[in-house]
Amino acid sequence: MVKGRIVPFSPQTAAALDRYLRVRCDHKLAGTHDVGLGLLSKTFEYTGSWRALVYRAKLAGIDGMHPHRLRHTAATRWLAAVGSEGGLMAMAGWSKREMIDRYTQATVSERAADEARRLKLGEL
Repeated sequence: MVKGRIVPFSPQTAAALDRYLRVRCDHKLAGTHDVGLGLLSKTFEYTGSWRALVYRAKLAGIDGMHPHRLRHTAATRWLAAVGSEGGLMAMAGWSKREMIDRYTQATVSERAADEARRLKLGEL
């Protein structure tokens, strides 16, 4: 079962989606509900998305890319911008708080140090 949620995006993303949807109109499966359409009249599923992302990352000179790296980055940036944990969970579609720890573990010390500086706990 797929969870539905509202996901805000930038004007640049809206423009890119608009361009894609215009090109999509000419695809054999344009009448289907699937947004992503792949080659050979197949829908563009998880594996295809994964491969396309890794391929494009390599073209851009980014090694070690995987789709969940984007979730790690988004979660880290959300918390760094002082977004709420509840808001992050809602945006990411997480029902358990442990997911925040999983996706932001690599930057927990950095965030703690930033928070301590912001709170001025080292000052007398």
